[in-house]
Amino acid sequence: MKLLLVTLYFPPAGGGGVQRPLKLASHLPALGIETHVLAPDDPGVAHRDAELPVPTQAWVHRVRYVGPKGDKPLERLRGKQGLARLGTQATLLGRRLLVPDENIPWSTVALPAAIRIARREEIDVVLTTSPPGSLHLVGAAVQKATGAKWVADLRDSLVAHPHRRGHESRLARAKEKAAEGVARLVAARADAIVAAADAIAEEARALGPRGRVVTIANGCDFDDFAGLEHRPSDRFRITHAGSFFGKRDPKPFLRALAESGLEDVVVRFVGDFRAEDRAFAESLGLGERLELPGYVSRRRSLELQRDSEALLLLIPEAGGRGRGVLSGKVFEYLAAERPILAAVPPDGAAAQLVRDTGAGLVAAPDDVPALRDALAELHARWREGRLEGTPLSPEWRDRLSRARRVEELADLLRSLA
Repeated sequence: MKLLLVTLYFPPAGGGGVQRPLKLASHLPALGIETHVLAPDDPGVAHRDAELPVPTQAWVHRVRYVGPKGDKPLERLRGKQGLARLGTQATLLGRRLLVPDENIPWSTVALPAAIRIARREEIDVVLTTSPPGSLHLVGAAVQKATGAKWVADLRDSLVAHPHRRGHESRLARAKEKAAEGVARLVAARADAIVAAADAIAEEARALGPRGRVVTIANGCDFDDFAGLEHRPSDRFRITHAGSFFGKRDPKPFLRALAESGLEDVVVRFVGDFRAEDRAFAESLGLGERLELPGYVSRRRSLELQRDSEALLLLIPEAGGRGRGVLSGKVFEYLAAERPILAAVPPDGAAAQLVRDTGAGLVAAPDDVPALRDALAELHARWREGRLEGTPLSPEWRDRLSRARRVEELADLLRSLA
């Protein structure tokens, strides 16, 4: 059978959003599924990763990227005054006016290209993976024009997101209404819906979909850590990998670190770190206990994760939305086999997985005393020589492996074709 995977996030783009579509394109051909990928030539995202390999067994088709830059609006405004600030604000206003999301220009360009590829290659199934939600318009169009089956892959909720700030402006409501329209289209037309977490799947089922709804979570890429070592250090290095945006907040952990009095602890934030969070850390006098390498390649990020005494996972409560979040970062940390300090909703999916696998400690993301105690416990184990790696059992490795998850998707695709 033949699959067309449509994604905005694909090498040379970097960042966490690339991994799910990249791993699908890497594993599916080995399972007998001829895989075609439609992606931007230059995705316009904030970061690039020249070290990420493009799958050699998949056919990759490129369409010129059209749309706004993938940087952060507030960072573009920072430090600008007068006419320069007004000009940037005007540009950002145009970006906010795009509905259902700011990537609709590229989705519009990708749509006819996807139809051409589907016809020429006799595609059996088209899979569109979001975010952005506007990509699902491409899936619906290919389905209607060619008769190919359509699978909508939801890495995030289409109508709610734990990091959205909930603005109540007229424009925000218009964008939410447009996003709800995309969600209804997915429910009404998709032959199957794949969700990266149970909470997203339940939300999709509530829409009364015509097709099956299944959860296929992200998985652990154990092979990606092959050859990477943990080297003992005279400092307790705890690493957070991933950028900060929306409601993800390092301040409670930073306060817990400052209150702990542990002078030999250094926290490394690998990825974009907001200026306001940097200023907060400086106000606490953390000094050399804070390291900000900035954005690095994924390979370098994995090296830093493995060569850490512990890993810091941050998922906000976000009005209850954070309880259902089971991001790719959770599985990456499990594959790194270092103890996890999970600052996550204690009754959520991420907390349950960390407990079930015995991979670390859990504390609420905004509970400073609990975070301080968890950090102190990990530090004490390290000082006593009792902080070992956290390898998963063979059963858990098989259950959580990325290869197993892609096999589940392959079975679904074959059932449709």
